Amino acid sequence: MILTDDQQKHYQNVLAFEKTQIEDFDLQIEEELAKVKDRLAELQAGKKAARQMYDAACVRLGIPNDLEEQDDDGAEL
Repeated sequence: MILTDDQQKHYQNVLAFEKTQIEDFDLQIEEELAKVKDRLAELQAGKKAARQMYDAACVRLGIPNDLEEQDDDGAEL
């Protein structure tokens, strides 16, 4: 199929525009992934701190730490 000059220009403009759109989406995806990674790090730090407090409370109360059993089963904290 042979395109006219106007059709060729139109499709070249579409290519350029869509390439820019794709690059913009890639950038937005990277930004959102960075936010998610930061939030996960915050949550993991909070969980670690809570776990340390839980472990210490078990020691102070002289009771078994039921969360240690989960560690032995391979469950992630």
